[in-house]
Amino acid sequence: MKRELRYGAAALRKRATTRLIAWLIPEILPTAVYGIAVAHATDNFLGGHVWQGIAWLGGLVATACLGAAGARQVYGRLGDLVEPVRDDLVRRVVAGALRTGDDSAVARLNRQVEIVRDTFAGLVLVIRSFAVTLFGVLTGLLSLAPLVAAFVVPPFLLGFALSLAVLGMAADRVRASLQADEDLAASAGMVFGGVRDITAAGTEEFAGRLVGDPIEAHAAAERALAKVAALRTLCFAVGGWLPLLILLAAGPWLIGRGVSTGTLLGGLTYVLIGLQPALNAVMGALGDSGLRYVITLGRILDSSAEVERPGHTDTPTGFDVSLRGLSFAYGPNAEPVLDKLELTIPEGEHLAVVGPSGIGKSTLAGLVCGMLTPTSGQVLVGGVRPARATPATRVLIPQEAYVFSGTVLDNLIYLLPNATTPQVADAVDAIGAAALIERIGGLTADVKPGELSAGERQLIALVRAYLSPAPLVVLDEATCFLDPEAERVAEEAFARREGTLIVIAHRISSALRARRILVLDGNQAALGTHVSLMRKSRMYRDLHGNWAPTISRSQIQPAS
Repeated sequence: MKRELRYGAAALRKRATTRLIAWLIPEILPTAVYGIAVAHATDNFLGGHVWQGIAWLGGLVATACLGAAGARQVYGRLGDLVEPVRDDLVRRVVAGALRTGDDSAVARLNRQVEIVRDTFAGLVLVIRSFAVTLFGVLTGLLSLAPLVAAFVVPPFLLGFALSLAVLGMAADRVRASLQADEDLAASAGMVFGGVRDITAAGTEEFAGRLVGDPIEAHAAAERALAKVAALRTLCFAVGGWLPLLILLAAGPWLIGRGVSTGTLLGGLTYVLIGLQPALNAVMGALGDSGLRYVITLGRILDSSAEVERPGHTDTPTGFDVSLRGLSFAYGPNAEPVLDKLELTIPEGEHLAVVGPSGIGKSTLAGLVCGMLTPTSGQVLVGGVRPARATPATRVLIPQEAYVFSGTVLDNLIYLLPNATTPQVADAVDAIGAAALIERIGGLTADVKPGELSAGERQLIALVRAYLSPAPLVVLDEATCFLDPEAERVAEEAFARREGTLIVIAHRISSALRARRILVLDGNQAALGTHVSLMRKSRMYRDLHGNWAPTISRSQIQPAS
Protein backbone atom coordinates (compact mmCIF):
# COMPACT_ATOMS: atom_id res chain seq x y z
CA MET A 1 0.00 0.00 0.00
CA LYS A 2 2.89 2.35 0.73
CA ARG A 3 4.05 2.08 -2.88
CA GLU A 4 0.61 3.03 -4.21
CA LEU A 5 0.31 5.95 -1.79
CA ARG A 6 3.78 7.16 -2.82
CA TYR A 7 2.68 7.01 -6.44
CA GLY A 8 -0.38 9.09 -5.66
CA ALA A 9 1.67 11.56 -3.61
CA ALA A 10 4.13 11.95 -6.48
CA ALA A 11 1.23 12.65 -8.84
CA LEU A 12 0.04 15.40 -6.49
CA ARG A 13 3.38 17.18 -6.47
CA LYS A 14 2.41 19.36 -9.39
CA ARG A 15 1.41 22.94 -9.98
CA ALA A 16 -2.15 21.78 -10.70
CA THR A 17 -2.43 20.61 -7.07
CA THR A 18 -1.43 24.03 -5.78
CA ARG A 19 -4.09 25.68 -7.89
CA LEU A 20 -6.61 23.11 -6.67
CA ILE A 21 -5.86 23.79 -3.00
CA ALA A 22 -6.01 27.54 -3.51
CA TRP A 23 -9.75 27.28 -4.13
CA LEU A 24 -10.37 25.78 -0.66
CA ILE A 25 -10.96 29.18 0.91
CA PRO A 26 -14.07 30.18 -1.10
CA GLU A 27 -15.68 26.83 -0.12
CA ILE A 28 -14.85 26.91 3.60
CA LEU A 29 -16.70 30.17 4.19
CA PRO A 30 -20.22 29.00 3.17
CA THR A 31 -19.70 25.68 5.01
CA ALA A 32 -18.90 27.50 8.23
CA VAL A 33 -21.60 30.12 7.82
CA TYR A 34 -24.75 28.24 6.83
CA GLY A 35 -25.51 26.81 10.30
CA ILE A 36 -24.92 30.19 11.92
CA ALA A 37 -27.08 31.91 9.29
CA VAL A 38 -29.94 29.43 9.79
CA ALA A 39 -29.73 29.84 13.58
CA HIS A 40 -29.84 33.65 13.52
CA ALA A 41 -32.49 33.74 10.79
CA THR A 42 -34.72 31.38 12.80
CA ASP A 43 -34.30 33.34 16.02
CA ASN A 44 -35.06 36.61 14.20
CA PHE A 45 -38.17 35.17 12.55
CA LEU A 46 -39.40 33.81 15.89
CA GLY A 47 -38.71 37.18 17.50
CA GLY A 48 -40.65 39.01 14.81
CA HIS A 49 -37.61 40.55 13.11
CA VAL A 50 -38.49 39.43 9.61
CA TRP A 51 -36.14 41.63 7.63
CA GLN A 52 -33.18 40.75 9.79
CA GLY A 53 -33.98 37.07 9.26
CA ILE A 54 -34.20 37.62 5.52
CA ALA A 55 -30.86 39.46 5.62
CA TRP A 56 -29.21 36.43 7.26
CA LEU A 57 -30.66 34.15 4.60
CA GLY A 58 -29.47 36.57 1.90
CA GLY A 59 -25.98 36.40 3.32
CA LEU A 60 -26.21 32.60 3.20
CA VAL A 61 -27.16 32.74 -0.49
CA ALA A 62 -24.24 35.09 -1.20
CA THR A 63 -21.70 32.80 0.47
CA ALA A 64 -23.22 29.79 -1.36
CA CYS A 65 -22.61 31.57 -4.67
CA LEU A 66 -19.02 32.15 -3.64
CA GLY A 67 -18.64 28.46 -2.85
CA ALA A 68 -20.16 27.50 -6.20
CA ALA A 69 -17.60 29.68 -7.97
CA GLY A 70 -14.82 27.88 -6.10
CA ALA A 71 -16.25 24.45 -6.98
CA ARG A 72 -16.37 25.43 -10.65
CA GLN A 73 -12.67 26.26 -10.57
CA VAL A 74 -11.91 22.91 -8.92
CA TYR A 75 -13.50 20.84 -11.69
CA GLY A 76 -11.85 22.95 -14.32
CA ARG A 77 -8.41 22.08 -12.93
CA LEU A 78 -8.97 18.47 -12.01
CA GLY A 79 -8.22 17.22 -15.52
CA ASP A 80 -4.77 18.83 -15.44
CA LEU A 81 -4.01 16.70 -12.39
CA VAL A 82 -5.65 13.41 -13.34
CA GLU A 83 -5.00 12.91 -17.08
CA PRO A 84 -1.19 12.68 -16.74
CA VAL A 85 -1.75 9.83 -14.27
CA ARG A 86 -3.86 7.96 -16.83
CA ASP A 87 -1.28 8.53 -19.58
CA ASP A 88 1.50 7.14 -17.40
CA LEU A 89 -0.51 4.03 -16.50
CA VAL A 90 -1.43 3.35 -20.14
CA ARG A 91 2.27 3.54 -21.03
CA ARG A 92 3.10 1.04 -18.28
CA VAL A 93 0.37 -1.42 -19.30
CA VAL A 94 1.18 -1.30 -23.01
CA ALA A 95 4.90 -1.67 -22.36
CA GLY A 96 4.25 -4.68 -20.14
CA ALA A 97 1.93 -6.31 -22.67
CA LEU A 98 4.35 -5.86 -25.56
CA ARG A 99 7.21 -7.26 -23.52
CA THR A 100 5.53 -10.22 -21.82
CA GLY A 101 2.48 -11.03 -23.95
CA ASP A 102 0.31 -10.81 -20.82
CA ASP A 103 -3.23 -12.03 -21.62
CA SER A 104 -4.72 -9.92 -18.83
CA ALA A 105 -3.38 -6.68 -20.32
CA VAL A 106 -6.70 -6.08 -22.10
CA ALA A 107 -8.51 -6.06 -18.76
CA ARG A 108 -5.91 -3.68 -17.35
CA LEU A 109 -6.01 -1.32 -20.30
CA ASN A 110 -9.78 -1.32 -20.82
CA ARG A 111 -10.95 -1.26 -17.22
CA GLN A 112 -8.26 -1.11 -14.59
CA VAL A 113 -6.53 2.02 -15.88
CA GLU A 114 -9.91 3.74 -15.94
CA ILE A 115 -10.58 2.53 -12.38
CA VAL A 116 -7.34 4.11 -11.16
CA ARG A 117 -7.96 7.33 -13.09
CA ASP A 118 -11.54 7.69 -11.83
CA THR A 119 -10.81 6.69 -8.24
CA PHE A 120 -7.77 8.95 -8.05
CA ALA A 121 -9.87 11.89 -9.22
CA GLY A 122 -12.62 10.92 -6.79
CA LEU A 123 -10.21 10.66 -3.88
CA VAL A 124 -8.74 14.06 -4.62
CA LEU A 125 -12.17 15.68 -4.73
CA VAL A 126 -13.71 13.85 -1.78
CA ILE A 127 -10.78 14.19 0.62
CA ARG A 128 -10.52 17.83 -0.27
CA SER A 129 -14.27 18.31 0.24
CA PHE A 130 -14.18 16.36 3.52
CA ALA A 131 -11.41 18.56 4.87
CA VAL A 132 -13.32 21.69 3.86
CA THR A 133 -16.56 20.46 5.40
CA LEU A 134 -15.05 19.21 8.66
CA PHE A 135 -13.07 22.39 9.21
CA GLY A 136 -16.04 24.59 8.34
CA VAL A 137 -18.55 22.65 10.45
CA LEU A 138 -16.30 22.51 13.53
CA THR A 139 -15.61 26.22 13.21
CA GLY A 140 -19.31 26.99 12.83
CA LEU A 141 -20.45 24.69 15.68
CA LEU A 142 -17.87 26.04 18.12
CA SER A 143 -18.85 29.58 17.18
CA LEU A 144 -22.56 28.78 17.48
CA ALA A 145 -22.67 26.63 20.64
CA PRO A 146 -19.86 24.43 22.00
CA LEU A 147 -22.46 22.42 23.95
CA VAL A 148 -24.16 21.37 20.70
CA ALA A 149 -20.77 20.38 19.26
CA ALA A 150 -20.24 18.06 22.26
CA PHE A 151 -23.36 16.08 21.27
CA VAL A 152 -22.60 15.98 17.54
CA VAL A 153 -18.87 15.44 17.08
CA PRO A 154 -18.20 12.24 19.18
CA PRO A 155 -20.74 9.95 17.40
CA PHE A 156 -19.63 11.37 14.07
CA LEU A 157 -16.02 10.44 14.80
CA LEU A 158 -17.11 7.02 16.08
CA GLY A 159 -18.88 6.24 12.80
CA PHE A 160 -15.85 7.40 10.84
CA ALA A 161 -13.54 5.17 12.96
CA LEU A 162 -15.80 2.15 12.42
CA SER A 163 -15.72 2.72 8.67
CA LEU A 164 -11.92 2.65 8.79
CA ALA A 165 -12.04 -0.64 10.73
CA VAL A 166 -14.02 -2.27 7.89
CA LEU A 167 -11.32 -1.43 5.33
CA GLY A 168 -9.28 -4.59 5.98
CA MET A 169 -12.20 -6.87 5.10
CA ALA A 170 -13.12 -4.67 2.18
CA ALA A 171 -9.57 -4.88 0.78
CA ASP A 172 -9.74 -8.67 0.59
CA ARG A 173 -13.11 -8.52 -1.15
CA VAL A 174 -11.91 -5.99 -3.72
CA ARG A 175 -8.80 -8.07 -4.49
CA ALA A 176 -11.02 -11.11 -5.07
CA SER A 177 -13.27 -9.06 -7.35
CA LEU A 178 -10.38 -7.82 -9.47
CA GLN A 179 -8.88 -11.31 -9.74
CA ALA A 180 -12.26 -12.67 -10.83
CA ASP A 181 -12.49 -9.89 -13.40
CA GLU A 182 -9.13 -10.84 -14.91
CA ASP A 183 -9.96 -14.56 -14.86
CA LEU A 184 -13.23 -13.88 -16.65
CA ALA A 185 -11.52 -11.69 -19.26
CA ALA A 186 -8.86 -14.36 -19.89
CA SER A 187 -11.43 -17.19 -20.16
CA ALA A 188 -13.67 -15.23 -22.48
CA GLY A 189 -10.73 -14.23 -24.68
CA MET A 190 -9.58 -17.85 -24.84
CA VAL A 191 -13.03 -19.08 -25.90
CA PHE A 192 -13.54 -16.29 -28.44
CA GLY A 193 -10.09 -16.95 -29.88
CA GLY A 194 -11.00 -20.60 -30.49
CA VAL A 195 -14.51 -20.00 -31.75
CA ARG A 196 -13.75 -21.60 -35.12
CA ASP A 197 -12.55 -24.80 -33.48
CA ILE A 198 -15.50 -24.76 -31.09
CA THR A 199 -18.00 -24.38 -33.92
CA ALA A 200 -16.30 -26.98 -36.07
CA ALA A 201 -16.16 -29.54 -33.25
CA GLY A 202 -19.67 -28.81 -31.96
CA THR A 203 -18.41 -28.12 -28.43
CA GLU A 204 -20.48 -25.01 -27.73
CA GLU A 205 -21.88 -26.52 -24.54
CA PHE A 206 -18.41 -27.26 -23.19
CA ALA A 207 -17.23 -23.76 -24.11
CA GLY A 208 -20.21 -22.35 -22.22
CA ARG A 209 -19.18 -24.28 -19.12
CA LEU A 210 -15.60 -23.11 -19.57
CA VAL A 211 -16.75 -19.50 -19.33
CA GLY A 212 -19.56 -20.22 -16.86
CA ASP A 213 -17.31 -20.97 -13.87
CA PRO A 214 -15.43 -17.62 -14.08
CA ILE A 215 -18.79 -15.86 -14.46
CA GLU A 216 -20.07 -17.50 -11.28
CA ALA A 217 -16.84 -16.65 -9.44
CA HIS A 218 -17.13 -13.06 -10.58
CA ALA A 219 -20.75 -12.90 -9.41
CA ALA A 220 -19.80 -14.34 -6.01
CA ALA A 221 -17.05 -11.75 -5.63
CA GLU A 222 -19.50 -8.97 -6.44
CA ARG A 223 -21.98 -10.33 -3.88
CA ALA A 224 -19.24 -10.32 -1.25
CA LEU A 225 -18.56 -6.68 -2.10
CA ALA A 226 -22.25 -5.95 -1.61
CA LYS A 227 -22.04 -7.30 1.98
CA VAL A 228 -19.18 -4.90 2.68
CA ALA A 229 -21.38 -2.11 1.36
CA ALA A 230 -24.05 -3.13 3.90
CA LEU A 231 -21.49 -2.82 6.72
CA ARG A 232 -20.55 0.61 5.49
CA THR A 233 -24.21 1.57 5.64
CA LEU A 234 -24.25 0.59 9.31
CA CYS A 235 -21.16 2.71 9.96
CA PHE A 236 -22.85 5.61 8.23
CA ALA A 237 -25.91 5.19 10.45
CA VAL A 238 -23.68 5.55 13.52
CA GLY A 239 -21.74 8.56 12.27
CA GLY A 240 -24.40 10.28 10.20
CA TRP A 241 -27.78 9.58 11.77
CA LEU A 242 -26.91 8.96 15.44
CA PRO A 243 -25.75 12.60 15.99
CA LEU A 244 -29.06 13.76 14.56
CA LEU A 245 -31.10 11.49 16.86
CA ILE A 246 -29.02 12.46 19.89
CA LEU A 247 -29.45 16.14 19.11
CA LEU A 248 -33.22 15.76 18.73
CA ALA A 249 -33.51 13.71 21.92
CA ALA A 250 -31.40 16.21 23.86
CA GLY A 251 -33.26 19.20 22.39
CA PRO A 252 -35.50 19.91 25.40
CA TRP A 253 -32.54 19.57 27.77
CA LEU A 254 -30.44 21.92 25.64
CA ILE A 255 -33.22 24.50 25.42
CA GLY A 256 -33.53 24.30 29.19
CA ARG A 257 -29.83 25.17 29.40
CA GLY A 258 -30.29 28.35 27.40
CA VAL A 259 -29.80 27.07 23.86
CA SER A 260 -32.20 28.85 21.53
CA THR A 261 -34.46 27.14 19.04
CA GLY A 262 -32.52 28.73 16.19
CA THR A 263 -29.21 27.46 17.59
CA LEU A 264 -30.63 23.94 17.85
CA LEU A 265 -31.90 24.16 14.28
CA GLY A 266 -28.48 25.47 13.19
CA GLY A 267 -26.83 22.43 14.77
CA LEU A 268 -29.26 20.13 12.97
CA THR A 269 -28.43 21.97 9.74
CA TYR A 270 -24.72 21.32 10.24
CA VAL A 271 -25.45 17.61 10.70
CA LEU A 272 -27.86 17.20 7.80
CA ILE A 273 -26.17 19.44 5.23
CA GLY A 274 -22.55 19.22 6.35
CA LEU A 275 -21.51 16.15 8.31
CA GLN A 276 -23.83 13.54 6.80
CA PRO A 277 -22.88 14.19 3.14
CA ALA A 278 -19.20 14.55 4.07
CA LEU A 279 -19.16 11.25 5.97
CA ASN A 280 -21.03 9.45 3.21
CA ALA A 281 -18.63 10.75 0.58
CA VAL A 282 -15.43 9.99 2.49
CA MET A 283 -16.64 6.49 3.44
CA GLY A 284 -17.42 5.79 -0.18
CA ALA A 285 -14.04 7.16 -1.24
CA LEU A 286 -11.96 5.24 1.30
CA GLY A 287 -14.03 2.08 1.53
CA ASP A 288 -14.72 1.64 -2.17
CA SER A 289 -12.84 4.02 -4.43
CA GLY A 290 -9.79 4.14 -2.16
CA LEU A 291 -9.44 0.36 -2.01
CA ARG A 292 -9.97 0.02 -5.74
CA TYR A 293 -7.34 2.68 -6.30
CA VAL A 294 -4.74 0.98 -4.09
CA ILE A 295 -5.38 -2.58 -5.24
CA THR A 296 -5.83 -1.85 -8.93
CA LEU A 297 -2.83 0.45 -9.05
CA GLY A 298 -0.83 -2.24 -7.26
CA ARG A 299 -1.67 -4.78 -9.96
CA ILE A 300 -0.67 -2.36 -12.70
CA LEU A 301 2.58 -1.48 -10.98
CA ASP A 302 3.31 -5.18 -10.41
CA SER A 303 2.76 -5.92 -14.10
CA SER A 304 5.13 -3.14 -15.14
CA ALA A 305 7.81 -3.80 -12.51
CA GLU A 306 9.18 -6.74 -14.46
CA VAL A 307 9.42 -4.61 -17.58
CA GLU A 308 11.23 -1.78 -15.84
CA ARG A 309 13.68 -4.06 -14.05
CA PRO A 310 17.17 -3.87 -15.62
CA GLY A 311 18.30 -6.97 -17.48
CA HIS A 312 14.78 -8.15 -18.30
CA THR A 313 15.57 -8.58 -21.99
CA ASP A 314 18.16 -10.93 -23.46
CA THR A 315 20.24 -10.46 -26.58
CA PRO A 316 19.95 -13.34 -29.08
CA THR A 317 23.16 -14.93 -30.36
CA GLY A 318 21.77 -15.01 -33.90
CA PHE A 319 18.45 -14.95 -35.67
CA ASP A 320 17.75 -18.59 -36.42
CA VAL A 321 14.30 -19.79 -35.30
CA SER A 322 13.87 -23.10 -33.49
CA LEU A 323 10.55 -24.74 -32.64
CA ARG A 324 10.98 -27.57 -30.15
CA GLY A 325 7.93 -29.71 -29.43
CA LEU A 326 5.78 -26.64 -29.98
CA SER A 327 2.12 -27.08 -29.11
CA PHE A 328 -0.60 -24.48 -28.79
CA ALA A 329 -4.31 -24.70 -27.99
CA TYR A 330 -6.88 -21.98 -27.31
CA GLY A 331 -7.86 -23.41 -23.95
CA PRO A 332 -6.81 -26.22 -21.59
CA ASN A 333 -9.19 -28.76 -23.11
CA ALA A 334 -9.31 -27.49 -26.71
CA GLU A 335 -7.89 -29.41 -29.64
CA PRO A 336 -4.34 -28.14 -30.25
CA VAL A 337 -3.87 -25.93 -33.28
CA LEU A 338 -0.20 -26.90 -33.38
CA ASP A 339 0.91 -30.20 -31.89
CA LYS A 340 4.55 -30.98 -31.05
CA LEU A 341 5.87 -29.09 -34.04
CA GLU A 342 9.60 -29.47 -34.65
CA LEU A 343 11.17 -26.98 -37.03
CA THR A 344 14.46 -25.15 -37.52
CA ILE A 345 14.58 -22.04 -39.66
CA PRO A 346 18.26 -21.18 -40.26
CA GLU A 347 19.57 -17.64 -40.50
CA GLY A 348 18.80 -16.18 -43.91
CA GLU A 349 16.03 -18.71 -44.66
CA HIS A 350 13.00 -17.79 -46.77
CA LEU A 351 10.08 -19.89 -45.54
CA ALA A 352 6.47 -19.79 -46.72
CA VAL A 353 3.69 -21.12 -44.48
CA VAL A 354 0.56 -22.36 -46.25
CA GLY A 355 -2.67 -24.02 -45.22
CA PRO A 356 -6.43 -23.48 -45.33
CA SER A 357 -8.00 -20.53 -43.55
CA GLY A 358 -8.16 -20.91 -39.77
CA ILE A 359 -5.60 -23.72 -39.65
CA GLY A 360 -3.16 -21.87 -37.37
CA LYS A 361 -0.84 -19.92 -39.68
CA SER A 362 -1.33 -16.62 -37.87
CA THR A 363 -1.08 -18.47 -34.56
CA LEU A 364 2.37 -19.69 -35.61
CA ALA A 365 3.35 -16.14 -36.54
CA GLY A 366 2.20 -14.91 -33.13
CA LEU A 367 4.21 -17.63 -31.37
CA VAL A 368 7.38 -16.87 -33.33
CA CYS A 369 7.09 -13.16 -32.53
CA GLY A 370 6.34 -13.73 -28.84
CA MET A 371 2.77 -12.45 -28.95
CA LEU A 372 1.40 -15.83 -27.83
CA THR A 373 2.76 -18.23 -25.21
CA PRO A 374 3.10 -21.92 -26.18
CA THR A 375 0.92 -24.43 -24.36
CA SER A 376 3.98 -26.69 -24.30
CA GLY A 377 7.36 -26.81 -25.97
CA GLN A 378 9.27 -23.69 -26.83
CA VAL A 379 10.14 -21.14 -29.48
CA LEU A 380 13.66 -19.77 -29.59
CA VAL A 381 14.98 -16.91 -31.69
CA GLY A 382 18.76 -16.97 -31.56
CA GLY A 383 18.53 -19.17 -28.47
CA VAL A 384 16.22 -16.75 -26.63
CA ARG A 385 12.48 -16.91 -26.02
CA PRO A 386 10.83 -14.20 -28.16
CA ALA A 387 9.11 -12.60 -25.17
CA ARG A 388 12.52 -12.00 -23.55
CA ALA A 389 14.36 -10.99 -26.71
CA THR A 390 14.93 -7.34 -27.46
CA PRO A 391 12.12 -5.97 -29.67
CA ALA A 392 14.56 -5.06 -32.44
CA THR A 393 15.10 -8.74 -33.24
CA ARG A 394 11.86 -9.20 -35.19
CA VAL A 395 9.13 -7.30 -36.99
CA LEU A 396 5.64 -8.60 -37.76
CA ILE A 397 3.37 -7.11 -40.41
CA PRO A 398 -0.21 -8.41 -40.02
CA GLN A 399 -2.90 -8.53 -42.66
CA GLU A 400 -4.44 -5.27 -41.43
CA ALA A 401 -1.43 -2.99 -41.68
CA TYR A 402 -1.22 -0.05 -39.28
CA VAL A 403 -0.39 3.49 -40.27
CA PHE A 404 -0.80 6.53 -38.04
CA SER A 405 -1.52 10.21 -38.46
CA GLY A 406 1.72 12.04 -39.15
CA THR A 407 4.01 12.56 -42.08
CA VAL A 408 4.88 9.83 -44.54
CA LEU A 409 8.46 9.93 -43.28
CA ASP A 410 7.32 9.49 -39.67
CA ASN A 411 5.46 6.34 -40.68
CA LEU A 412 8.38 4.92 -42.67
CA ILE A 413 11.17 5.47 -40.12
CA TYR A 414 9.15 4.56 -37.02
CA LEU A 415 11.31 1.46 -36.42
CA LEU A 416 14.55 3.20 -37.49
CA PRO A 417 14.32 6.85 -36.38
CA ASN A 418 17.87 7.65 -37.48
CA ALA A 419 17.38 6.37 -41.04
CA THR A 420 19.15 8.46 -43.66
CA THR A 421 17.48 9.89 -46.75
CA PRO A 422 19.26 7.42 -49.09
CA GLN A 423 18.16 4.51 -46.89
CA VAL A 424 14.55 5.64 -47.06
CA ALA A 425 14.72 6.16 -50.82
CA ASP A 426 16.24 2.71 -51.37
CA ALA A 427 13.54 1.06 -49.26
CA VAL A 428 10.75 2.88 -51.06
CA ASP A 429 12.13 1.85 -54.45
CA ALA A 430 12.76 -1.75 -53.37
CA ILE A 431 9.18 -2.25 -52.11
CA GLY A 432 7.68 -0.42 -55.07
CA ALA A 433 5.98 2.34 -53.09
CA ALA A 434 7.40 5.34 -54.97
CA ALA A 435 4.22 6.02 -56.95
CA LEU A 436 2.07 5.87 -53.82
CA ILE A 437 4.27 8.27 -51.88
CA GLU A 438 4.38 10.67 -54.81
CA ARG A 439 0.58 10.58 -55.00
CA ILE A 440 0.27 11.35 -51.28
CA GLY A 441 2.55 14.36 -51.71
CA GLY A 442 6.04 13.16 -50.81
CA LEU A 443 7.79 12.23 -47.59
CA THR A 444 6.77 15.45 -45.82
CA ALA A 445 3.07 15.08 -46.62
CA ASP A 446 0.63 14.19 -43.86
CA VAL A 447 -0.83 10.70 -43.86
CA LYS A 448 -4.58 10.40 -43.39
CA PRO A 449 -5.12 6.69 -42.65
CA GLY A 450 -8.84 6.79 -43.42
CA GLU A 451 -8.16 8.01 -46.95
CA LEU A 452 -5.77 5.15 -47.81
CA SER A 453 -6.88 1.81 -49.17
CA ALA A 454 -5.92 -1.42 -47.39
CA GLY A 455 -3.28 -2.11 -50.06
CA GLU A 456 -1.76 1.37 -49.71
CA ARG A 457 -1.51 0.94 -45.96
CA GLN A 458 0.20 -2.39 -46.56
CA LEU A 459 2.79 -0.75 -48.82
CA ILE A 460 3.68 1.85 -46.17
CA ALA A 461 3.93 -0.82 -43.48
CA LEU A 462 6.12 -2.97 -45.75
CA VAL A 463 8.56 -0.11 -46.32
CA ARG A 464 8.64 0.46 -42.54
CA ALA A 465 9.45 -3.22 -41.95
CA TYR A 466 12.06 -3.24 -44.71
CA LEU A 467 13.81 -0.26 -43.10
CA SER A 468 13.76 -1.74 -39.61
CA PRO A 469 16.95 -3.23 -38.20
CA ALA A 470 15.12 -6.48 -37.35
CA PRO A 471 16.92 -9.55 -38.73
CA LEU A 472 13.67 -11.58 -38.57
CA VAL A 473 10.68 -10.46 -40.66
CA VAL A 474 7.29 -12.18 -40.48
CA LEU A 475 4.73 -11.20 -43.13
CA ASP A 476 1.33 -12.51 -42.02
CA GLU A 477 -0.61 -12.16 -45.29
CA ALA A 478 0.89 -8.68 -45.35
CA THR A 479 0.50 -8.41 -49.14
CA CYS A 480 -3.00 -9.83 -49.50
CA PHE A 481 -4.49 -6.50 -50.65
CA LEU A 482 -1.81 -5.92 -53.29
CA ASP A 483 -2.10 -7.09 -56.85
CA PRO A 484 0.11 -10.07 -57.79
CA GLU A 485 2.79 -7.93 -59.43
CA ALA A 486 3.07 -5.56 -56.46
CA GLU A 487 3.19 -8.57 -54.15
CA ARG A 488 6.03 -10.08 -56.20
CA VAL A 489 8.07 -6.87 -56.04
CA ALA A 490 7.65 -6.57 -52.26
CA GLU A 491 8.37 -10.21 -51.44
CA GLU A 492 11.40 -10.36 -53.71
CA ALA A 493 12.73 -7.23 -52.00
CA PHE A 494 12.45 -8.91 -48.60
CA ALA A 495 14.01 -12.08 -50.01
CA ARG A 496 17.06 -10.05 -51.10
CA ARG A 497 17.21 -8.27 -47.75
CA GLU A 498 19.64 -9.75 -45.23
CA GLY A 499 17.92 -11.78 -42.55
CA THR A 500 15.29 -14.45 -42.11
CA LEU A 501 11.94 -14.13 -43.86
CA ILE A 502 8.74 -16.00 -42.91
CA VAL A 503 5.76 -15.41 -45.21
CA ILE A 504 2.25 -16.52 -44.32
CA ALA A 505 1.23 -17.10 -47.94
CA HIS A 506 -1.93 -15.65 -49.40
CA ARG A 507 -1.28 -16.80 -52.98
CA ILE A 508 0.52 -19.85 -54.35
CA SER A 509 3.03 -17.53 -56.00
CA SER A 510 4.28 -16.51 -52.53
CA ALA A 511 4.95 -20.16 -51.72
CA LEU A 512 6.71 -20.79 -55.03
CA ARG A 513 9.15 -17.93 -54.36
CA ALA A 514 10.24 -19.44 -51.02
CA ARG A 515 13.18 -21.78 -50.55
CA ARG A 516 11.10 -24.04 -48.33
CA ILE A 517 7.38 -24.39 -47.65
CA LEU A 518 5.66 -25.41 -44.40
CA VAL A 519 2.20 -26.93 -44.89
CA LEU A 520 -0.13 -26.88 -41.90
CA ASP A 521 -2.77 -29.60 -42.10
CA GLY A 522 -4.90 -29.79 -38.98
CA ASN A 523 -2.42 -30.13 -36.14
CA GLN A 524 0.05 -31.84 -38.46
CA ALA A 525 2.74 -30.22 -40.61
CA ALA A 526 4.81 -31.06 -43.67
CA LEU A 527 8.02 -29.30 -44.72
CA GLY A 528 9.78 -29.30 -48.06
CA THR A 529 10.13 -27.67 -51.45
CA HIS A 530 7.34 -27.29 -53.95
CA VAL A 531 8.42 -30.39 -55.86
CA SER A 532 8.74 -32.62 -52.80
CA LEU A 533 5.47 -31.42 -51.29
CA MET A 534 3.61 -32.07 -54.54
CA ARG A 535 4.68 -35.69 -54.11
CA LYS A 536 4.08 -36.23 -50.40
CA SER A 537 1.43 -33.70 -49.22
CA ARG A 538 -2.17 -34.11 -50.35
CA MET A 539 -3.08 -30.86 -48.58
CA TYR A 540 -0.46 -28.98 -50.57
CA ARG A 541 -1.64 -30.52 -53.83
CA ASP A 542 -5.20 -29.46 -53.02
CA LEU A 543 -4.09 -25.92 -52.13
CA HIS A 544 -1.98 -25.73 -55.26
CA GLY A 545 -4.88 -26.82 -57.40
CA ASN A 546 -7.31 -24.39 -55.81
CA TRP A 547 -4.91 -21.45 -55.92
CA ALA A 548 -3.39 -21.88 -59.38
CA PRO A 549 -4.73 -24.39 -61.91
CA THR A 550 -1.79 -23.64 -64.22
CA ILE A 551 1.69 -22.66 -63.03
CA SER A 552 4.65 -22.24 -65.35
CA ARG A 553 7.83 -24.16 -64.59
CA SER A 554 9.81 -20.93 -64.38
CA GLN A 555 7.88 -20.00 -61.21
CA ILE A 556 8.90 -23.15 -59.38
CA GLN A 557 11.97 -23.19 -57.11
CA PRO A 558 14.23 -26.16 -57.88
CA ALA A 559 14.38 -28.88 -55.23
CA SER A 560 17.31 -28.63 -52.86
